[in-house]
Amino acid sequence: MVIQARTSDSALSAHDRLYRVLRTQVMHGEIAPGQALTLRGLAQQHGMSVTPVREALQRLVAEGALTLSSSGRVATPELTPERIEELAAIRALIEPEMASRALPRAHFALIDRLTAINTLNAEAVARQDAVAYIRTNLEFHRTLYLRAQAPAMLAICETVWLQLGPTMRALYARLRRNEPPAHHRHILAALRAGDEPGLRLAVRTDVTQGLRHLAA
Repeated sequence: MVIQARTSDSALSAHDRLYRVLRTQVMHGEIAPGQALTLRGLAQQHGMSVTPVREALQRLVAEGALTLSSSGRVATPELTPERIEELAAIRALIEPEMASRALPRAHFALIDRLTAINTLNAEAVARQDAVAYIRTNLEFHRTLYLRAQAPAMLAICETVWLQLGPTMRALYARLRRNEPPAHHRHILAALRAGDEPGLRLAVRTDVTQGLRHLAA
């Protein structure tokens, strides 16, 4: 009985570990849209049995981070223009609201932290490092939204970010940015000024403008 419990705990730990690794990779665009993921391939890559791999993939499929076809193929989503429009609309609704809720708690230390993250974001653009760009972009938004103290809204945001991650990577490759977008600077300026309408506008523009290139 003790041995079985330990085995179960070990399998659960492996499942959680792989889930977090894959979740991060999908959200940051490290896996291309439509790329298939196999049980055996992941098990071999991460040095674990098939069972925790299956559990991690099932969890990610349930979150919308991966798709499961009728034939059993698991892959990152290839979003249609209609789906991109829908996800952009969700971001445009929720994220300005979260920023607005965070504004009363936007102390100087938070603004300094956001400024530092934005510097890293600009450096990623200069290196044309798509994964680092997406990672620091999401870190910028998540750091701000944590101050909203609205965990249900943040969970919805992260689910949308998961579904968009591979597509955002494709967008970055298409646009080939040499300079970071100015919207983060507008967000920072609105935070410093306590400008709630300006903050809402800056966030809404930031989270929707790039996706329009994909939906066009």
